[in-house]
Amino acid sequence: MASCWLTLLLALVAALPSAGSAQTGQAEVLSIGDGDTIRVQQGQQRITVRLACIDAPEMAQAPHGAKARSYLQSRLRLGSSVTLRTQTVDRYGRTVAEVFSGVNINLALVEDGMAFAYRKYLGQCDAKEYLDAEFRASRSRYGVWQVPGGITRPWDFRRSRSEGRSARTTESIPGGRKYRCKEIGSYQQAQVLLRQGHTYLDSNGDGEACESLR
Repeated sequence: MASCWLTLLLALVAALPSAGSAQTGQAEVLSIGDGDTIRVQQGQQRITVRLACIDAPEMAQAPHGAKARSYLQSRLRLGSSVTLRTQTVDRYGRTVAEVFSGVNINLALVEDGMAFAYRKYLGQCDAKEYLDAEFRASRSRYGVWQVPGGITRPWDFRRSRSEGRSARTTESIPGGRKYRCKEIGSYQQAQVLLRQGHTYLDSNGDGEACESLR
């Protein structure tokens, strides 16, 4: 009897999906955000899908961002059905998935030079398949590879823009230091700092800084 229960238990455990396994489901395409982001209807939910294991040019990387988006629009018609091979949910709440519509769309973007293999996140995809596709695209000088060596990688582009914004923000603050109201100590001192250019202390734009200190 015990052996029967053990056999049943093992069968049930084997039937459970593993923690790292991808889940597959159907969805309907609602819109295309950019070269690696789409919006779909899955059951009763509308979800944003970040295409897994690839990184397409940002829209600000003209004209490559717009070309990647147009390419994706041509492959995924609005209202068409796609299969999602879901891997995870990212920190922005987007579903990260491989998208299939006859073929693996993520892989097709790389194969046709519209996106790069995202090396940092290749772990749950067939890394060799994506890297081989990228190599073929670069050898044929498709899309982003028409520029020798390829255009600036999207992840590098985002980082440089973020660093630039941080530098500009610091430069615009008198003395390069930001204060929090609770650090200032008095309402009067907060007004002095406001007149010196620390305008972020006036969060509601009424001309007074740190009203909480009154």
